Amino acid sequence: MPDPTPDLEQFIRDNASQPAKAAVDGQSVEQHPLKDQIEADRYLASKDAARKPGLGIKFAKVVPPGSV
Repeated sequence: MPDPTPDLEQFIRDNASQPAKAAVDGQSVEQHPLKDQIEADRYLASKDAARKPGLGIKFAKVVPPGSV
């Protein structure tokens, strides 16, 4: 499945640069608040991270410096 992040990031940027409400000839348009868009991005990113193997846990052996 392709990574949806670049499209979503561009979508959020486009929505942030446009007005929240617009009315022309009796028709009006309103977008979702930016806060809700950011929460949706975080939700989708967390779903994507949960699908990846390892669940975000990385094990490493720590060796302190000094004499052996």
